[in-house]
Amino acid sequence: MKPNSDAAIMKSLSHCMEKMTKDGYTANFGVVDQHLQHMDSGHSYTSDQIQIVDFYRFEGESDPEDSSILYVIETSDGRKGMLVDAYGAYSNPEVDEFIKQVEEIKKKKGSEK
Repeated sequence: MKPNSDAAIMKSLSHCMEKMTKDGYTANFGVVDQHLQHMDSGHSYTSDQIQIVDFYRFEGESDPEDSSILYVIETSDGRKGMLVDAYGAYSNPEVDEFIKQVEEIKKKKGSEK
């Protein structure tokens, strides 16, 4: 595998986020009161108004607290961005519950960590 290939770059959260930003996924999302919220505008989305087009899980090599998951999201009104959460025991229960409600979750072939 070439060191500059997408697979090599996608091994870290920061590089993956940089790649997604270059691909147009620039919105910063969070989960507030059981809704996905665009953090800059405050606009909220219900689980049926979004699609998770891809996701990436990262495991902390030395500390489980470093484990995280990146969700790549598109909204019904065309906004594209990312949501980051801890993974496993340290995950945010509110994010977990919201993601469980999302019906459209895809994982692109070949984009496994």
